[in-house]
This record gives sequence, structure tokens and C-alpha cells, in this order.
Amino acid sequence: MNTARDLTIVALDQASDHPVEQGDLSLALAAAEVFDLLEAQALVLDGDLIRPSAQAPTGDRLLDEAASSLVRQEPYEPVEDWLWRRGRGLSAAYVEDLESVGLTDRPRGRLLSLRSARTAPVDSEARRRAEERWASGEPVLAALAAAAGIRDEPADPGEDFADETVTTVLAAVGDAVMELEAVRQRRAIEDAAFDNVWRGY
Repeated sequence: MNTARDLTIVALDQASDHPVEQGDLSLALAAAEVFDLLEAQALVLDGDLIRPSAQAPTGDRLLDEAASSLVRQEPYEPVEDWLWRRGRGLSAAYVEDLESVGLTDRPRGRLLSLRSARTAPVDSEARRRAEERWASGEPVLAALAAAAGIRDEPADPGEDFADETVTTVLAAVGDAVMELEAVRQRRAIEDAAFDNVWRGY
């Protein structure tokens, strides 16, 4: 199961109705990679610390890249630090990866954009799998989509995730997205104040 790729496909499918901030999606994709690497037994969580396990190829270029970039010495990296470090530019990397393997129909040579009407997944097994997970309301995918802003409503905060590692990762991505939004709002206020100074207000 490739949650990160499925999340990217869902984001592209839903982009016309739910345009997402690339930063939010990048953080959610980094969280999705944690789940994928947990499933591949490439890491374990020790509290909120990511502890690398035996590295074995996953068969996915971006996941293998993620596994190779894990901090392998103590003190291990907290999940939220990983989200910020790994998440930088990750949404563009996943969109580009889908394009490179022929899973989108966006013409080459244009700037990558999740808002572009030309960028859409083609009919494929990967798209059908992602659509099935999305339609079924699979809890982890739904929670990551909510963090990325793809859903109209946030995931149910009362959702009962039996696995504490799932709760830890989802809490970390939720905190990171809120922090990113706070940064955006602060910059918007600062930019508005700067503009007002120049206008003589």
C-alpha cells in the first residue's frame, strides 16, 4: 500500500473542488510516508521518535529516498521534525513522480501546479486503488486528506485509532499544518502593514 501516492492522486482528483496549499499537502505526504515506511518495516516509532529499522528497498523511488534519509543515530528525530524536513517541496516531487511514470495527463514543460486544470490522473490501476480507498473512507487516508485541506470538514476528532503510532503521527501533522497556517497569517498581516506604510496609512 502506498498511502503517499494515493493521497497525491486524491489531491489531484479533488483539486478543482478543493484546491490545496502545497505546503499543507507536503506535510501530509511526509506523514503518509511514515505510515508507508512503518508498513514496510523500515522504521518504528519510539514515542514520538522515528527509529530506523533494517533498510530494504520498497520498490518505490520516493519511499526508498525517504527511508535513506532517516536519521540513523541517537538522538533520533521526532515525527514533527521529520515532517518539516522531509516535507519541503514534497508535493511537487510526488506530482512530478506521477507524471514521470505516466499516471497524469498534464503536458510536459509547464510549471507544476496542483491548481492546474490540466493536471489530472489518467485511468489506471493506481488511480482506481486510490479512489477505492477514498470512497471507502479509509480512516488514515481520510485523516491525512483532512490535514491537507482536501476535505470540506476535518476528520472526526473522536475517531478511535487503536494504534498509538497512528495517533502520534496524525497529531504531529495536525500541529505542523496549524503552525504553517499561523506563519501564513503572520506574513499576511506583516505584508498588509508594509503596504499600508507605503500608501501613507
